[in-house]
Parts: sequence; C-alpha cells; structure tokens
Amino acid sequence: MSGHVKSYAAVDLGASSGRVMVGRVGPDSLELTEAHRFVNRPVRLPEGLRWDILSLYGGVLDGLKAAGQVDSVGIDSWAVDYGLLDGDGRLLGNPVHYRDSRTEGVAEKVWATVPAPELYAATGLQYAPFNTLYQLAADRLTGAERLLLIPDLLTYWLTGEQGTELTNASTTQLIDPRTRGWSYDIAQRLGIDLELFAPLRQPGDPAGLLRPEVLEETGLAGPVPVTAVGSHDTASAVAAVPASGEWFAYICTGTWSLAGLELDAPVLTEESRAANFTNELGLDGTVRYLRNIMGLWLLQECVRAWGDPDLGELLREAAEAPALRSVVDASDPVFLPPGRMPERIADACRASGQPVPVSRGEITRCILDSLALAHRRAVEDAQRLADHPVDVVHVVGGGTRNALLCQLTADACGLPVVAGPTEAAALGNVLVQARAHGLVGDLAGGRELLTRTQPLTRYEPQGDPGRWSEAQARLVRI
Repeated sequence: MSGHVKSYAAVDLGASSGRVMVGRVGPDSLELTEAHRFVNRPVRLPEGLRWDILSLYGGVLDGLKAAGQVDSVGIDSWAVDYGLLDGDGRLLGNPVHYRDSRTEGVAEKVWATVPAPELYAATGLQYAPFNTLYQLAADRLTGAERLLLIPDLLTYWLTGEQGTELTNASTTQLIDPRTRGWSYDIAQRLGIDLELFAPLRQPGDPAGLLRPEVLEETGLAGPVPVTAVGSHDTASAVAAVPASGEWFAYICTGTWSLAGLELDAPVLTEESRAANFTNELGLDGTVRYLRNIMGLWLLQECVRAWGDPDLGELLREAAEAPALRSVVDASDPVFLPPGRMPERIADACRASGQPVPVSRGEITRCILDSLALAHRRAVEDAQRLADHPVDVVHVVGGGTRNALLCQLTADACGLPVVAGPTEAAALGNVLVQARAHGLVGDLAGGRELLTRTQPLTRYEPQGDPGRWSEAQARLVRI
C-alpha cells in the first residue's frame, strides 16, 4: 500500500456556510481541494428561527456530485441542534436554530430539578442557553420517535441508517465524560427518554452505504461507504491541530472561538464550572477541555451591518487604530443574538467607562483586541484549572487568515502562536476516514502528516504583556 492514494469527501457544515472538500491521502501526502461551497442561511418563520435543512441536504448532494468518485464520505457540523423523526423516519418540521429564543428561562427550570453544580459534575458541560438538554426541555416532542443530531440526520438521509456519533453527542449535556456513555441518571431525573437517540457510534465506525437514489443523483458508482467522523466540527478541527506532544493549547476560530486543551480525563470541579469550561469528547479517549468564546461572529455581524465592506481594508484600518483603547467581554451573552452589533459594542464600551469606538477601523480593532484578550483568559484559566501547562498555542480554522488576530493572540498569551491549517475541520474529517481505511495511524500520526504537508505560520509574542493585564482589569466584573 506504500504508494496508494485514496480520496475522501468531507462534508463540513458551519453556521454560515457549508462545503464539500475532497482529501487525497497517501502515506506521505495530504491534499485538500474544495469541490463545492454553499450558503447556510437560516430562515425566520412565524414560529421562530429555523435551519433550512433541505437546502443544506441539497448542497451536500451537489457537493458529492462535484467531488466525483470517492472512497468514503464523512459529515461534520455545528453541535447541539437536531431533527425529530416520526415512527416512519419522516422529518417533523425544520430543525430549530440554536439562536432561537425558545430556551430563554429554560435553564432555571432544569436547575430546579437538577441543580447546576450537580449537572456539571455529571456531564462536565459548560452552561450555554442552547445546549441540547435545554432545547429538549423546551421542545414538546409531539409525535417524535427519534432524535438525530444534524450530521446524523444528513447521514441517515444519505444511507438510510441511524446512529448518534459520540463527539457530537457529548455536546447534548446527556453524556457522562468519564464513562463516555449516556448519563442515565440525569436523563431520568429530567424526564428525557434516551430511547429517542439512535445507538452511539465512535469516530471511524461505518455509518452505512450511499442509497441507490443518492448514487443516481450524484452520479457516483457504488458502493460508497459513509464513515462516522468526529461529527462535531470542533472535534474534527482539534484532530487536525498539527501539534507534537501534549503541552499545547488550541483555539479553533470561526464564528465561534473554542479555546482550550486536549486532556486524558475531564475536569469536573466546581471551580471549573464557575469558569464556564466544558468537557467535550474527542478522538481516542481524549477530552476537549475548552471555553466557548463568541468569536468572529462579532466581526461578521458588524460587516453585515456595514453592507459587506472589503475585509482586507477593514483589517488595515484596524491595524492602524490605537491598540487596547477599548475592549469588551467577548463571552458576554449580550452579543449572542444577531443585529445591531456595532451599536451594541459601542454601548458596552460606554457602559464600562471606556472610549467609544466610532469608525469601522476602531470597532474592528476593539473586536480583535477583545478576542485576543478572551483567548488569553481561556488559555491561562485552562492551564490553571487542569494543572496542565503549555508552551505553544495552535490556532486553526478561519481565523488563521486573519494575521492581525493571530499576532494579537500571541501578544496577549505571551506564547508563540502556530496558525494553520485553515480548513481544520475538513482535514480532521478526512484523517478519520483515512485512518478507518488503514492509510493513517493514530492521532499523533495524523498530526505528524499534517505538519509535513500543510502550510503553517508562526507568530512570536511582541510588546508589553502588562498592557494586556491592564486591559483585562477593565473587564473584571464588579
């Protein structure tokens, strides 16, 4: 098999766009090309915010057709959201978007039955209002016989087979991160029927073959297997962190920033809960110990409000704006809903007694400084809470294209930043498929292949670290 190269289709669905990438993998090669990219545009209906799941599935089929003949298909997406099926396997309505308002006030009702500290000690998941657990508590589930998380739903439509992939299941707040199985006690106390979920799958498990109708529509010659990957896109992205050894932090950047460590065991202390760290499951028995940060959503919403100006020009203006003049808490839930983002950032600066950014460049600089500061807090807190020091920060995902953000993150953390790969989730998706078919060894072997084949950029910390401490002090909540 020494010279053998295989092709894998990685379906990678983000919160604002989907893509089908083709990875060609050999013993010493890993090439990724884009077959198809399509928009992911949620729709606001009278009943609330919904995913246009049929459009997404159409994009997947178009992407597989554009990809051409492949040896396997894998799907990853954002976490927590799901589709409900009736007893005949038919979808009951469009999946609800995690930014929908239906979970407002639901967490407090859940905590009345299972107090937040108990919930964390059992599941290790940070509080977020849109966790699947809270969505289920808000959902009437009328007529539902099956719940499939988004990647599992699309896999079901491609193959006719149902499963629940573990890394994504770990974001439901119904998995015990110690046993890596369902938390039956929590589900029972909250009246959640775990029979709703299809059997658990591990990354690398077979997930069925493309149905004859799918083969016909895509022009592919069967049989084409679908392989379960780290179907939570962050799990796939962390699998593609080109690190050697264990003393590293990672930041998966995009609409969200997921900043943390890869550990062998969860951290379930009350101090960890108070710091809002989550314990999600990764490949090979690992735990993704991380904090959710609002991420480039802040900038994306500003760009949308400004009528989509040139991003390169915005970043040039931001680089010339005064550093650390004003910062906001990038994890503040006030920034979660869409709309009026420039005004909300200005309001937050005004409320904290800082200069109010006015120009687009000033607002962009405020966002990037604030994100770097949030990255710094997450990396420092994770090291302390897990007693796990690091000597390098790996930045992967879309934010690697933003050189200013990468440099500011290095400056804020006081550590070198290695940026790349950009398409980390798709590469991690491909690596799990390649490994399932014997082309790649363990997690370390896949990372070593990435390091040899993918372009990486290193940023050394610059400037006075004390300025970041001073900026942080402005954000300490009273």
